[in-house]
Amino acid sequence: MNDLEQLAADAVKRALSGGATDAECTISEGEEFEASIRMREVENLKEAGSRGAGIRVLVGQHTGSAYTSDLSRDGMDTMVSKALELAAITTEDPHAGLPEDGELGSLKCELELYDDAIAGMATEWKVDQARTAEAAALAFDPRIENSKGASFESYLGMRVFANSRGFLGSYRTSSCGLAVQPVAKQNGSTERDYWYTSSRSASRMEGAEEVGRRAAERALRRLNPRRVATQKAAIVFEPRTARSVLGDLFEVVCGSAIYRQASFLAGKLGEKIASEKLTVIDDATMPGLFGSSPFDDEGVRTRRTVVVERGVLLSYLLNTYTARKLGLKTTGNASRGLTGNAGVGPGNFFVEAGMKTPQQIIASVRSGLYVTELIGANANPVTGDYSAGAAGMWIENGELAYPVSEITIAGNMKQMLMELAEIGNDLEFRGSVAAPTLLVSEMTISGR
Repeated sequence: MNDLEQLAADAVKRALSGGATDAECTISEGEEFEASIRMREVENLKEAGSRGAGIRVLVGQHTGSAYTSDLSRDGMDTMVSKALELAAITTEDPHAGLPEDGELGSLKCELELYDDAIAGMATEWKVDQARTAEAAALAFDPRIENSKGASFESYLGMRVFANSRGFLGSYRTSSCGLAVQPVAKQNGSTERDYWYTSSRSASRMEGAEEVGRRAAERALRRLNPRRVATQKAAIVFEPRTARSVLGDLFEVVCGSAIYRQASFLAGKLGEKIASEKLTVIDDATMPGLFGSSPFDDEGVRTRRTVVVERGVLLSYLLNTYTARKLGLKTTGNASRGLTGNAGVGPGNFFVEAGMKTPQQIIASVRSGLYVTELIGANANPVTGDYSAGAAGMWIENGELAYPVSEITIAGNMKQMLMELAEIGNDLEFRGSVAAPTLLVSEMTISGR
């Protein structure tokens, strides 16, 4: 048992001795670093550490929560006392409670969440990575005249959880990321775009020069954009924008939205809600990914959950509370900060890759929009109505013809899911939500 595990276990014991019938304690500590470069000069360096603890107590079915950044004996005692005081004045909730004993547990396999190489990175090297990425973008083409900057970030952390049912566990995490945003100019047109790489492992990062080159290519292809006429047309979402659409889908399969009847998918389990091409999975057991962990934030063993299979809705994503509200079982998707009741969060939530390359999908479109940026995207979880400002490339006769901006795309998520015509083979995980290229047969484009 490490020192933080002992702190968490002791806090739970003190809560029980103070009158709690159940308790759970989370402790988190981390070290973060960020170096920002702009036009080859260091603009900002940040290095910070944080430690904190949170406790949730139950007195019967009354709950109280508190947190502290003071991990001394006095600080932890004060935190426990405050939580117990709050529990004494809260309303009883018949669905409140810890997971069932049989649901608690931790994966024993190696999830590759921590990389010693990230801990060993020198500050000078991190700064040089950001500088190299920006320099590569600026040198790529004379039309790249400026830069909004480049940054390198890294994080090292520890997560500890203990509860009064005998669960005690912890795991370390690491991550690093590099991003650059060049600015291109030509004939009075000024456009910017970005590219980035991120990973839990140093060896899986894209090279700095490659990040700069790809960012420059993306900025250049946006020069001299046009506005297209208002029409209905096919929409191809590149992976970066497809992830945004998938994030909207997560919101409507989330248990909290379902039990509140705030989702158009409430009551739809077992029904066809999408094209047969769509399979959506949530899997927190995949090694080396951002959404992986050995247990969720209630101490429930993580797992692989098929949410949508060939267009049929098979499961919602649930924590203990939302599962009880719905008469179901938790899917191991509890997510919380240091305090309060757990919410519902994704593991690795992704669209299963298809067979076609992005180029083949684009080639199949006679006329449509390849979306590379979404601005102010809004999806109504109850009605499914969807709209977003967009920019990208116009597709003409199966080829990317010219850049497009200052338009809005609109539709309804129910229809978008049903009219999902193709799914690309280019699935990459750059976060806990991931999607390949997606083709929706028809949406409304509002232009000039």
